[in-house]
Amino acid sequence: MDNRSNILDCALELFANKGYDAVGVQEIVETAGITKPTLYHYFGSKHGLLKTLLELYFSELNQVVAEAAVYKGDLPFTLRKLARAWFGFAQKYPTFYRLALALLFTPIQGEAYGVVAELHERQHRQVEQVFALAVENHGNMRGRQKLYAATFVGQINTCIFLWLGKHLELNEAVIERTIHQFEHGIYS
Repeated sequence: MDNRSNILDCALELFANKGYDAVGVQEIVETAGITKPTLYHYFGSKHGLLKTLLELYFSELNQVVAEAAVYKGDLPFTLRKLARAWFGFAQKYPTFYRLALALLFTPIQGEAYGVVAELHERQHRQVEQVFALAVENHGNMRGRQKLYAATFVGQINTCIFLWLGKHLELNEAVIERTIHQFEHGIYS
């Protein structure tokens, strides 16, 4: 493994287990077995390291979500594809997903929040677009796209959070129950 990948892997573990603000550069370099100049060479700073780490994983997540968010007139089918995409990504990268969720609840003025909020916002826009397109078939959704996207993504993230805590399995039965519960609310 090269130094850059090693630093990213060590930082991910540390940030996910202790929190971004609780981890210092010294701890990262000691865990990675490198020097501070090496970290600074690759990332410029701890913030640069976090930004690189988040962009690396979110680029894949956003691609998976974009592929699942292709709407062809069948909202339940699209919502199921989206749930499967998110669940699959979380199962593939559980440590990263735990970090991404935790960072959403860091102080708004903190350097970590700004990076992660922008990346999460891209997903929300993709899901919001699904609901905007669904208005043609479901007129009662008009003007509610942003709220529906936030609620849907929130419900998916809650399931993933419960799975990370070993309180729920991410499987087809959970997808069906989740989508059914969500649809019951939006179609009424």
